[in-house]
Amino acid sequence: MDWLTLLIILALVFGFLNGFHDSSNVVATIIFSRVMHPRWVLLLTALAEFAGPFLFGVAVAKTIGADVILAEAISPQVLAAALLAGIVWNLFTWYFGIPSSSSHALIGGMIGATLLAAGASAIRSAGLVKILVALFLSPVVGLFVGFLITRGVFYLARNATLRINWFFKNAQILTGVALALSHGTNDAQKTMGVIVLGLLAHGSLTRFEVPLWVVAASAGVMALGTSIGGWRLIRTLGRRFYKIRPVDGFCTQVASALVILGAALWGGPLSTTQVVSATILGVGSAHRVSKVRWNVAGQIALAWVLTIPVTALLAAALYLGLKRF
Repeated sequence: MDWLTLLIILALVFGFLNGFHDSSNVVATIIFSRVMHPRWVLLLTALAEFAGPFLFGVAVAKTIGADVILAEAISPQVLAAALLAGIVWNLFTWYFGIPSSSSHALIGGMIGATLLAAGASAIRSAGLVKILVALFLSPVVGLFVGFLITRGVFYLARNATLRINWFFKNAQILTGVALALSHGTNDAQKTMGVIVLGLLAHGSLTRFEVPLWVVAASAGVMALGTSIGGWRLIRTLGRRFYKIRPVDGFCTQVASALVILGAALWGGPLSTTQVVSATILGVGSAHRVSKVRWNVAGQIALAWVLTIPVTALLAAALYLGLKRF
């Protein structure tokens, strides 16, 4: 097996685990507000995620593939180490039910392997700053957007009867599809960016462009992972913050979809895990701050903070082993 084949396989495995790991982001609120049977929710979400990159373009893939590492610093070993670090971290956090960031894991892995292979000069500072801004500001934006949308919904529905719950319950199907489209648009493109980097390093491409087969393969494996679903993480997001009602699910999905799709169109690769978790917190805070179990949020925040340094160190160690082959 040559290096290019191995890289494509690793990238697709990472994409599958990304969908498996992040399915909780999209479906947790729908499942635990009992809108649809979980299997139907996961299937509908998978189809929407597959369609996302075809509908909204590949700006995020270009950011990942062209704006982080200098072309001359790209090697199969660097990319393989970054992907393996992301895969290991995703499996570790899935096992313990921690909704960590696949995006952070991939970026941390790329940084760690590149620093060891070619030094700090091989990192494109402007692209890295753009990515870090998207990664770290998006949860804050998600929290405030979730809070504001929930307050707005409460105001508009202030004179409604209990029958309004029927609307919120069924509207989650549409807002869930919108969230899945935005999630597929943003997250599947990270796999695309790495595959294109591998094709450039191999000489199969002479400039950065995303072939249609790369789009289809990356979106397909992510949709497959989503259709299976990471139930440990779904339970964390759906139960441990607070008891989610249909109105909470509706507001969370609207806020999350707006933030994620906006970042995808801008080309900013964010963490959907962070954004959805933050909007859940924002929605809960709009009811009352004491409703949210902030200790759970603190545990997840610690995992977010640790992801980039841990995966950077892991990727650096893996690169030392891989460069011998």
